[in-house]
Amino acid sequence: MSVAENLRRVTGLRSVGRWRRAARLPRVRRRVDLSHPARSPLGSAVVNCVRYQGGVRQAGATGSRGQELLEAEVAKARESGDGFVWVGLHEPTEEQFAGIARLFDLHPLAVEDAVHAHQRPKVDRYGTTLFAVFKTVCYVEHTRLTATSEVVDTGELMVFVGREFVITVRHGRHGSLGPVREELEAAPHRLAKGPIAVLHAVADQVVDEYLQVTDAFQNDLDQIESEVFAEDGARVDPGRVYQLKRELLELKRAVVPLSGPLQVLSDQPSPTPDTDIRAYFRDVADHVLRAGEQIGAYDDLLNSILQAHLAQVTVAQNSDMRKITAWAAIIAVPTMVCGVYGMNFAHMPELGSPYGYPAVLTVIALACFLVHRGFRRNGWL
Repeated sequence: MSVAENLRRVTGLRSVGRWRRAARLPRVRRRVDLSHPARSPLGSAVVNCVRYQGGVRQAGATGSRGQELLEAEVAKARESGDGFVWVGLHEPTEEQFAGIARLFDLHPLAVEDAVHAHQRPKVDRYGTTLFAVFKTVCYVEHTRLTATSEVVDTGELMVFVGREFVITVRHGRHGSLGPVREELEAAPHRLAKGPIAVLHAVADQVVDEYLQVTDAFQNDLDQIESEVFAEDGARVDPGRVYQLKRELLELKRAVVPLSGPLQVLSDQPSPTPDTDIRAYFRDVADHVLRAGEQIGAYDDLLNSILQAHLAQVTVAQNSDMRKITAWAAIIAVPTMVCGVYGMNFAHMPELGSPYGYPAVLTVIALACFLVHRGFRRNGWL
């Protein structure tokens, strides 16, 4: 049984997936990307613009284009009193986001963060508007881990939540919210809770992806562990271990800082009347903590693997040095004898004997054999 397996048994990290499946209703999320131009009536950056009332998706305005469509949907949501608009964008520019920011009176600092990205996971409150930043992660499939393999790909997801609107801004090649939208539309009672329910669903998907990536990360960890502890483990490239640690650090930067913002969402009042949603945010925060603990366990295990590899390299080097020393001692025997007989003195033993040459060769061979046998008994050869 591997060290990683023992660690999972002790910490109970393997049961995360089973615990989460038992605590929730089963659900299947299809990876559907809604960024098709046919679903982007407000421009290339807008994924979708939909109005919900009472948890039910409403038909869009007709005869309107672009900003007019968005303003019409927002006006209807404000008139109904129990509706909201969900606007999804993908990597908008400042010009594309300016009209939306004016319509919903978004804070300039939040708008700047949403457009330029590269933000740390956080939750800020600007009046009655919440601004949340999430780091999305995706496991990069690869056949074999190398010193330059990309294991974790990260992106960003920003969410503006107000009383009658939700604005999601996605950066990166993954993290599509199409499955979240379709899942919520299939459960109107959840959408009836208002925009804060969308924020919870987004956070829940982000955390689900964290757990999926950590589970996939375990395969690379087991592979490098088995190779390091194999007979020729000293020949494993240490750059692969360092690369795995770098990718794990990238995952850690996305997961660990999110526990604070989720705690804020579970403790502070939401911009919508429904406060029961806090319990759901506490559940998501608990799963983030579990993912963080799993990442911490992986990091400790990688440190142990790296130290074991360095110890193996040291042992292998010592073994090589002993072999080199043993063979040098064996070679020193004929070198010494030949050196003595190469001094060209007139009176030396067996110089005039016809058996002198074979006798010296026999003595050299016998001495080398005895020295070689002694080194083998001591484990040097």
